[in-house]
Amino acid sequence: MQLDLSGAIPSLIVAFVIVANGDRQGRKRSLVLPSVGALITNIFLTMMSYFSLSLSILYGVAFITGLFGSMATFLGGGFAFIADLCHDEKQKTTRIAVVDLIFGFVSGLAGLSSGYFIKGVGFTWTFVTASLLHAINIIYIIFCLEDTVGVSEFQQQDPVSCKEVLKETFSGVYMLFKTAPFKKRILIIVLLFTFMTYLFAMFGGSSLFTLYELDEPLCWNEVYIGYGAAAFTSISLTSFLGVYLFSKCLKDIYIVFIGIFSYIGGMVMAAFAKTTLLMFLVRVPSLLCFMPIPVLRSMLSKVVLASEQGAVFACIACLEVVTGTISLSVFNSLYAATVAWFSGFSFLLSAGLCLIPLSVLCWLLCTSWNGEDLALLVHEEVSSIESTDS
Repeated sequence: MQLDLSGAIPSLIVAFVIVANGDRQGRKRSLVLPSVGALITNIFLTMMSYFSLSLSILYGVAFITGLFGSMATFLGGGFAFIADLCHDEKQKTTRIAVVDLIFGFVSGLAGLSSGYFIKGVGFTWTFVTASLLHAINIIYIIFCLEDTVGVSEFQQQDPVSCKEVLKETFSGVYMLFKTAPFKKRILIIVLLFTFMTYLFAMFGGSSLFTLYELDEPLCWNEVYIGYGAAAFTSISLTSFLGVYLFSKCLKDIYIVFIGIFSYIGGMVMAAFAKTTLLMFLVRVPSLLCFMPIPVLRSMLSKVVLASEQGAVFACIACLEVVTGTISLSVFNSLYAATVAWFSGFSFLLSAGLCLIPLSVLCWLLCTSWNGEDLALLVHEEVSSIESTDS
């Protein structure tokens, strides 16, 4: 927890600034900086492993990684990059879901294979391999990846005063809420709140699976834990397939409903799972539980202008870091306090918290304030800007 906080605080500020300013200064820096930070981190880890240095150095390494933006900046810039390339609204939902699929599937695969890799070649060569992969990634981003945002000569000029520097730095997110029509502003806030509350419930509840499986009466060993992790990783694939198929016939908001109900079903079942078979079957009702995350990202992207994609994904990235850090701390503490009298209480609470985003979505439906219904509002805003410029 201390390591996470050491890197989370600076990464929030960097993500907020770099990703939002990508709307004017290009997306590549939000991809390059975190990759450079990850490379530096792995170089330090290689040295620590080879020379058996003190583990207290990890706090400094985490802070340095945060100064380069960490994963929040990389994902925020990556999603904004994808949104720039999508001109069709349905295509945007699917492509954002593809990125989430890759991130979830590869993260799970890395978690499953890392133990075998470390056992085969040791920690030092594992970190060396990771460093080489980061170096290849940086070279590709700098020399091969074409930016989606053009930077004019006027934008490249340095601001003349410190006040202008600060204004330029923080204007992206500020202008997103200041200049937007009232209805659009409220919708952005409501969708961000929905995203944050569902993420809080899902991150917190799903993070307890390993602790729950290690405890009585399941008492899983490392083999079963690995199988369980693999089954959970497969949910990334099934959720993507769900988004791909449902987006052809349903509005985004209904896909989010289905995903939330899928998660609730899995958590309620997990709370009362006392056998190995039943614990594996918990993954069945949860097969679509990741769907709301990419779909809510897509809904937020659809209600802002092309010049505001970085600002909205900067907000999403920061909320993701804050929510993830807080939810893990809260649910781990809650599980420790309740495991003696009912170990499944935290799962039931996680399912109950999903009533908050469900209630918000019902309100959006009743008032017709969802992403598709505001597409006309965005087009009107674009027309208004064009008429003002002319």
